[in-house]
Amino acid sequence: MAESGSTVREYRTEELAEAAGIPVRTLRFYRERKLLPPPRREGRIAWYDDQHLARLRTIAALLERGHTLGGIAELTAAFEQGRDVGQLGELLGIGWSEETPVRLTPEALADYFEGEVTPENLAASLDLGYLATDGEEIVHVSRRLLDVSSALVGEGVPLAAVLETARRVREHADALAALFTDLISTHLGDGTGTGTGTADDPVTRLRPLAKSVVEAELTMAMDRLHQRRTPAPQTPSS
Repeated sequence: MAESGSTVREYRTEELAEAAGIPVRTLRFYRERKLLPPPRREGRIAWYDDQHLARLRTIAALLERGHTLGGIAELTAAFEQGRDVGQLGELLGIGWSEETPVRLTPEALADYFEGEVTPENLAASLDLGYLATDGEEIVHVSRRLLDVSSALVGEGVPLAAVLETARRVREHADALAALFTDLISTHLGDGTGTGTGTADDPVTRLRPLAKSVVEAELTMAMDRLHQRRTPAPQTPSS
């Protein structure tokens, strides 16, 4: 492992593959598919840096979410061509979501989280699908989630704890989504032939109703929990 200057960490091919947890042949395959930017050459030695490592972690996270290598190549091209965040959102699999992706510099991301953007937290964000990275550019998939996460960290909650809670919320959210989708599809059809995400799709059309139910139930559940945890006021003795 080498250091170029005082801040840039560099890796040989084998070192980068080990850091990313992939075989060397997989790294070379990604490079041949142009999923990685070219390494710095020093004679016959290829030197990679942390931007290459971040790209490999992004690829792993997207594969985990069901993206194909072809789709990942398209996403990579979108980054390199400066495509707007709306188009990037479609490539990240949130094309008909209400969420607004946000493009950030690494410095801006660090400002949001007050020095808690550690390699571990970055990897957790990539695994959750919150972030995609390419070189010096970062896209967060949701303005709302970014703002809420930043607010919690600002209140003193560690970012690692926020991300772990997000992972658990994701499990419950997936279950709720399946519950409402099955309910609507069973009684109103699934919109087959109209295209998922179109106005004629019952799941899309009625999604605001499901959202209202979940918000109301969550609010009431938090109220009930707060009441159980709050000591009853003491009655003054006569």
